[in-house]
Amino acid sequence: MDLVEKAKNYVGEKLASMPMPEASISDVDVKGISVDGISYHVKVDVKNPYSSSIPICEIRYALHSADREIASGTIPDPGSLKGNETTVVDVPVKVAHSVLLSLGRDIGRDWDIDYLLNLTLVVDLPLIGNISIPLSRRGEIKLPTLSHFWNRSGDS
Repeated sequence: MDLVEKAKNYVGEKLASMPMPEASISDVDVKGISVDGISYHVKVDVKNPYSSSIPICEIRYALHSADREIASGTIPDPGSLKGNETTVVDVPVKVAHSVLLSLGRDIGRDWDIDYLLNLTLVVDLPLIGNISIPLSRRGEIKLPTLSHFWNRSGDS
C-alpha cells in the first residue's frame, strides 16, 4: 500500500510541475453590423510551452451585460496551438439587435455596452487529457454611430 501512495504522490508532483498553456483575452471589438445583429471579435492569445502543437477541443463563451447573458455559444474544434509559440485564436460572438434594445438604459447613458465575458478554452494535453483554461474580462464596447458610417464611406 505504501508503494502505491508514493507512486501517486510522485505522479501528482510531476504533473503539478509541468508547464501549462497560458491564455489571455487581448481584445474585444465590434467586427460588423448586419440585419441580424452585431458581431463582436474576441482575440485570445494562447502561449503553448511545448514543442509540438496542441489541439483545441472547444471554446465556450458567455457574454453578459446589465446582469444578464446576452450571447453564449460553443465553438467545437477551432484548430490547434502551434508549438513553442503564441497563437491568436479568434472567437466570433454575435448579439441580436433585439437583445441590444433590451439594454437601452445602459446604452443610452454613454453609447456603449458594459460587459463581462467569460470564456473557457479546452485543450488536449498529451498524457494528461483535456484541461480547461478559464478566462474572464470586464470592459465596455463602444457602439458605432451614424457618423462612424459616414466617415468610413468618405475614407475610400
